[in-house]
Amino acid sequence: MNTALLYHLLDVDPADGPAELLHRARGSRHLPHLVLSALAREDVRMGEPARAELRRARARADRYAGLALDLARSTGVRAIHGLPLAGYYPADLLRPQDGLDLVAPGEAALWQAVVRLVTDHPVETVDVTLLGDRPHHTAVTVRWPAEDPLLDPWYRVRLATAALPGDCATVPVRPYLVADDHVECLIALAEAQLRTRAGGGAVGAVGAVGPGAGAVGASSGPPDPLTLLDLSCLTDQPFEPAETAAVLAAYRLAPEAAALLDLAAPLLPLGTLAAVRTALTPELAPERRRRAEAAAGPRLPVRHGTLLRRTVIRHTWDEARLLGAGDSHEGGALLLTPVADYLLGAPDASPTLADRSTALDALHHWDTHC
Repeated sequence: MNTALLYHLLDVDPADGPAELLHRARGSRHLPHLVLSALAREDVRMGEPARAELRRARARADRYAGLALDLARSTGVRAIHGLPLAGYYPADLLRPQDGLDLVAPGEAALWQAVVRLVTDHPVETVDVTLLGDRPHHTAVTVRWPAEDPLLDPWYRVRLATAALPGDCATVPVRPYLVADDHVECLIALAEAQLRTRAGGGAVGAVGAVGPGAGAVGASSGPPDPLTLLDLSCLTDQPFEPAETAAVLAAYRLAPEAAALLDLAAPLLPLGTLAAVRTALTPELAPERRRRAEAAAGPRLPVRHGTLLRRTVIRHTWDEARLLGAGDSHEGGALLLTPVADYLLGAPDASPTLADRSTALDALHHWDTHC
């Protein structure tokens, strides 16, 4: 990867120079940090404010990597999507990271990791979503401010018991990722295309997913530059075409992977991924038929937690406790976790004051009698 590719993907004339490249990058997520690192690698002159911004971004990336290593050792969670993709970038290029995505081997490990984060960092928000009914998958997003919250984004760690959440309609939850690292990264990019096409809404280990099934094999537009840069770092990896296509099909992502590679082909040399795209072709029609049949079935329920109270950490709890109407609560279900208690409801609905009052009464009853 070189600066010429950045000019190309950000649609900047090289004659306009690095200032215009950086200006364009500032409108695309956290790409300015990657552009700054690329310019620093080529010894482009920059002032101290730009160098300080780059140092802070590198420190934040190092902190995420350290968090992932520490939590993997202590709880068994492991990083997916952003951090593994960053490992394929050249050492002196900084892949933008707006958070750390982790998948847990089970709910107990997830809450152990959340407790570690709440204990070790000035956590201000802990958001919880349940995907499915009984059994369900749990997703938690933990946030705390950066050292300079006026200039830098907050730290954000997303943890889930499901690696791939699907679209809650035609693409099911797939809890585990079992493949070579570079294949897992391609799977993560395809899943991100599924979420982008579905339009936002529910939750998963690697971000929000939407309520719709999406048009199979279609795309809402070209992938963002970061996705293309990620792909460019994977093109020389040893993908085995037939095996990779079969894995993508097993994860129900053949249409998204094919659409992504088709969009990237005019912009990037695909290298080993060109053969993967060819091998995906016979997998597309079966997945379209499967999704068409699944669209007539029930949707996967999604419940988002509205915070009722933060609690003293319940160190003896391995898992959260779900209380419903049969547990002396007549409103929506309550979720009691090792770090906070929540009223569960639809992701796009806000509880009324009466709902909250009833829920708090139920919590008081639980505190008193349980």
